[in-house]
Amino acid sequence: MDPVEALRRKLQAVERVARDPGATAAEKDAARAVRNRLRRRLNAAGAPEGNWTDTLFRLGRRLGAIEKSTAPAAPKGDWTDHAHRIGKALRRGARSWFSE
Repeated sequence: MDPVEALRRKLQAVERVARDPGATAAEKDAARAVRNRLRRRLNAAGAPEGNWTDTLFRLGRRLGAIEKSTAPAAPKGDWTDHAHRIGKALRRGARSWFSE
């Protein structure tokens, strides 16, 4: 997600809290303070340029996120490790037996 878009979403959520009639005065004050900080950050970020470099940057970010695997790493010491070692030993033995 674009960082500016993330800031906008946070700002919308904080504004909902500030407008909520069931919120306490302390919650509303905290929401107003966060809202002001988020607005300053949005203004500092400015509008995206929208040229080709901006588009390629976002594409690269998404491709980098896709490359990261979400599957957990295989645990060490499971049956496939043993099968791999047995296979290596058999190949070595077969090579030495057939090469003689």
